Amino acid sequence: MNAALAQLSAQFEALYASGGRPSIAPEKLLRALLLQAFYGVRSERQLMEQVTYNMLFRWFIGLSMDALVWDVTVFTKNRERLLAGDVAVSFLRAVMADPAVKRLLSTEHFSVDGTLIDAWASMKSFRPKDGSDEPSPGAGRNAERDFRGEKRSNETHASTADPDARLYRKSNGQPSRLCFMSHLLIENRHGLIVDARTTHATGRAERETAEAMIQAATRGRRATLGADKAYDAAKHVARLRAIGVTPHVAQHNSGRRSAIDGRTTRHAGYRISQRLRKRIEEPFGWIKSVAGLRKTRHRGLARVGWMFTLTAAASNLVRLPKLLAGAT
Repeated sequence: MNAALAQLSAQFEALYASGGRPSIAPEKLLRALLLQAFYGVRSERQLMEQVTYNMLFRWFIGLSMDALVWDVTVFTKNRERLLAGDVAVSFLRAVMADPAVKRLLSTEHFSVDGTLIDAWASMKSFRPKDGSDEPSPGAGRNAERDFRGEKRSNETHASTADPDARLYRKSNGQPSRLCFMSHLLIENRHGLIVDARTTHATGRAERETAEAMIQAATRGRRATLGADKAYDAAKHVARLRAIGVTPHVAQHNSGRRSAIDGRTTRHAGYRISQRLRKRIEEPFGWIKSVAGLRKTRHRGLARVGWMFTLTAAASNLVRLPKLLAGAT
């Protein structure tokens, strides 16, 4: 982590113009946000409360024992600057580009999957875009709503709390939720995250994002990509093959013809990819349970995506010490 932050020093210099009042070092802000993910601290306000008495937190951030703790608005004021610089993506890439880490990574075999992150918005905020369902005067902030018989869709409705959130359900039998869709690409040797992205929740987002992530990771090299049956679509499989990626996608059993045929399934590598692709559930589980990102604490696609990417980097940092110790 220290090496990755040092590598980003020039980028921080460009984001923070010289002159004016001295600001909090962005390296310290990132260290504090990583602590929030490591220990599942629910909010930045609680994080600053813990920093006042937790010596471990102070040491990790770089604060002396008698240093004043920042006001919580420091994160709010600096977040847009860090967003504009795409610092979370740069930090994840810097961690994975470290020579000691790079030796652990597979450059030929990957797995991909997506998950839903609940938006910071209630279902009551999902109202018609034309304003035809405005609450009656005097109804209060949390007025009663009756959704029975009402047809709602993302084309006609939007959340007033977070317009970037989309109404979506993962599969039949599951409830519809206002959410975002986050995606991970891992390498199959140790299950480390090599790319993390967040998109609007749509039916095509998983496949389209998978194509973009694997193309960026392989850069024209031959590779395999393991995935579940949600990625078993003819156009998606054809696009993967067109960019030199062998789709080790699980065959669906819904009755329609699978896009994965004997050319792929007869190889032993396909069975290995199908076994290893399940490792991707481990970082997803850590991000949503330990780091507390089952439901986002921010609004807007850019902010939610920034925090998801930084939390993905934190997931790698938790696993790297044991992997590096085993490699020596």
